Amino acid sequence: MIAIIQDGISQLSNVVGLDEASLKVLICTLLSFPFSAIYKRLPDHRYSLKNWYNVLVSAFYIFGILNLRSGLVTLLISSMGCYVITRYLRTPSMPWVNFLFLMTHMAYSHLHTQFFVEFDPNVIDITGAQMILVIKLSAFGWNVYDGKQPSENLTEYNKSRAIKKHPNLLPYIGYVFFYASLLTGPSFEYADYDRFIHSTLFDDVPDSKRPGKNRKRRIPRSGIPALKKTLQGFGWAFILFQAPKYLSVDFLLSDEFVTEHGFIYRIFYLWAMSFNYRLKYYAIWSIAEGACITCGIGYNGYDPETDTFKWNRVQNIDPIAFETGQNVHVCLEAWNMNTNKWLKNYVYLRVAKKGKRPGFKSTLFTFATSAFWHGTRPGYYLTFVGGAFLQTVGRICRSNFRPIFLEADRKTPKPTKKIYDVVCYIMTQLAFGFYTQPFVLATFRNSLYVWSTVYYYSLIGTFLIIFIFKGPYAKQATKFCKSFHPQPVEAAAAPVVEKVKLDEKKEGKYKLTKEESELVHQHLQVTDLYESPTLGLPPIDYIEKVHKEDIDKEIENLRNAWVSFKGRRHSIGDDDFEGLKDAYNNFKNEINEIYEKQKQELLHNSNNDDTKKQE
Repeated sequence: MIAIIQDGISQLSNVVGLDEASLKVLICTLLSFPFSAIYKRLPDHRYSLKNWYNVLVSAFYIFGILNLRSGLVTLLISSMGCYVITRYLRTPSMPWVNFLFLMTHMAYSHLHTQFFVEFDPNVIDITGAQMILVIKLSAFGWNVYDGKQPSENLTEYNKSRAIKKHPNLLPYIGYVFFYASLLTGPSFEYADYDRFIHSTLFDDVPDSKRPGKNRKRRIPRSGIPALKKTLQGFGWAFILFQAPKYLSVDFLLSDEFVTEHGFIYRIFYLWAMSFNYRLKYYAIWSIAEGACITCGIGYNGYDPETDTFKWNRVQNIDPIAFETGQNVHVCLEAWNMNTNKWLKNYVYLRVAKKGKRPGFKSTLFTFATSAFWHGTRPGYYLTFVGGAFLQTVGRICRSNFRPIFLEADRKTPKPTKKIYDVVCYIMTQLAFGFYTQPFVLATFRNSLYVWSTVYYYSLIGTFLIIFIFKGPYAKQATKFCKSFHPQPVEAAAAPVVEKVKLDEKKEGKYKLTKEESELVHQHLQVTDLYESPTLGLPPIDYIEKVHKEDIDKEIENLRNAWVSFKGRRHSIGDDDFEGLKDAYNNFKNEINEIYEKQKQELLHNSNNDDTKKQE
């Protein structure tokens, strides 16, 4: 049976002109729609049945369509390793041990694929699915940890996702191998999956909106929003299939690209290629989200004011926002949105010490995690470092040039603001066209060659702007730009001053108490905590805001850790094994409890059978 399916896929691949690996992923994504329609009709209270259903559908994908036995081993190592660590290692370092295990295993997969596997377009690269799994399972580790912490030590976000009781193996495997997001995502957290399985995710759905005549289903109808999202995906896929007629990497790397076309053509060709690279993500992520909406896990609440449902819980991409973005930050916020959430909530905020504001260490660790999570190829790092410099340029332009095109209130746009918007849009999109090439070309040689075909124009422009506004002439450049900024009207300020003087008499009436001041201060601190770097890419000028004392302190901590390690590197202390001993004892005790429980049940059943025979 499996051989027949594989032969059919091979023949279909030749007909449609799509490589077998991509075709298999597409087939699984499309099959998720009928499987999701069936899932919605499973009894709401049959939780085990739902989990088994998710696992069995994924098993059909893996063995029947993907033919991915070796890939299954990779996913099982990550998932079962995480399960053992989070269930049996009951120490404060558990989430970091889990994170390190997952990242190390993924690093092995990245390096193995890069250096020891010959590329085959007909074989699926399992590292993509493993990357999704790292997001889900590292978050799972922190959720388990949060479930054991006092609620007053957690943020509202962490409280809503904390896991109070470690799940048994079946619901955990159902979460790991959820069929609709197995290969391409979107990623989501265990708390959402658990509420989805138990149907509490849909508690706010009005009874009048619940489908079904004889038996009201808890999952509302989602056919129309799922269809819209899926059609968007097919629209992007149609453009993707047409693009090779006009665009190709081979032409980009050929001599004809330089000899037959001018500079302007080449820079816009890079932009078109960058758009072409994004198309496959737009297509598959939109279709996968449509499948998640169909089964119900995409549900994100009911809005009584508009009498509509929101279906964006697992949204991972906003193509329109990206393609119309006028600055780097807006574009990055619209790209790989679930990875953004993961980096912010489970890396950036977790590195900082409790009660402390995330600083240089958090930013640097988040940047390194994001880059390493994507892979180990050199081109990835050229793109990431370039993106960090781009964010700095965006901040410079926004603070120095944007006010020129606004009225004195700094909100109302002047008629010339449209010109500024158009220029920002073109420059942002062309910059992405330049800096995203290494991410796809992967190697230093090809990346630098393509950049050289346009004379490194975006790189030179980036460093030139940074040099002007951050270098020795920064004050003069900033002063020159501010001379064009609209000044506040002094006449309008006079009544305000008089009013302030008048209100000073009532200062005691409106002055904040000590408790109120502390609440405001805490709110400002929390707000500041959440200003994490988008996709882990910090603006380079962030370093200017880092105090020397903070860096010295971080370096001193690292130095002390190294000295401690170096001092005992030839011997392993007893404390090194304490965590492993505890994990082993916890595992052994649980196995004994299960054994004794099953033994008692068997004895009880045996006694009942003997009693019945005697009767």
